Amino acid sequence: MATTAATGMGTAKRKPVFVKVDQLKPGTSGHTLTVKVVDSNPIKPAIRKGRSVASLTQPLRPSRIAECLVGDETGSILFTARNDQVDIMKSGATIILRNAKIDMFKGTMRLTVDKWGRIEVAEPASFTVRKENNLSLVEYELVNVADQ
Repeated sequence: MATTAATGMGTAKRKPVFVKVDQLKPGTSGHTLTVKVVDSNPIKPAIRKGRSVASLTQPLRPSRIAECLVGDETGSILFTARNDQVDIMKSGATIILRNAKIDMFKGTMRLTVDKWGRIEVAEPASFTVRKENNLSLVEYELVNVADQ
């Protein structure tokens, strides 16, 4: 008798719900969206002084980081691409971001895809990115809500 794992009849996959850039909010995750890359700027890694115990056991491989302005017809946001993601995020490319999340950096929103997400190159989209609605230019302030 076959088990559900052997037959591939495991849990049913949910159909992704695509969201638009202007629907993104701080501290949220699990977003699937189609965006165009407006531009990609490599960030020079900060040079660390001294070496920790962990870095003595494994060679220090510099991580590559790029800040990419991505968006759709509703708005734009900065996407932080890391390592292999940098190669995919080329200016003009249309990308599908799966399981993307919002990270906060200096009070502003950044879109990222960690190891639980995926970046896919898609067919060129017909929309024009609305650059004037850049969500990464909105500064948020952390407010502690006291219990009454």
